[in-house]
Amino acid sequence: QVQLVESGGGLVQPGGSLRLSCAASRTISSFNAMAWYRQAPGKQRELVARITSGGNTNYDDSMRGRFTISRVNVKNTVYLFMNNLKPEDTAVYYCNAESGFTSYWGQGTQVTVSS
Repeated sequence: QVQLVESGGGLVQPGGSLRLSCAASRTISSFNAMAWYRQAPGKQRELVARITSGGNTNYDDSMRGRFTISRVNVKNTVYLFMNNLKPEDTAVYYCNAESGFTSYWGQGTQVTVSS
């Protein structure tokens, strides 16, 4: 069973930055892709950013230019760097790993953007 553990969430003021981390219990190079999703209260879970095993990335249009996803294979960790945070970025952020037709999820980390 794969475990994904997110960390780095918290309370930040508008315009601030956070770095989220997702540590996997097995080598992340074995996954087809890893991604960050988020879910705000009363809303559906949405894709934030995704990175393939080959390093290709894609982002939701509203986050492109502010968020950056990266992976460090030797640490089995994927990061999400978030800059210029806005109140509408407030959500629970989830790490996801794709392996064939199987999808693994972390427990989520809360990000709250508020003054």
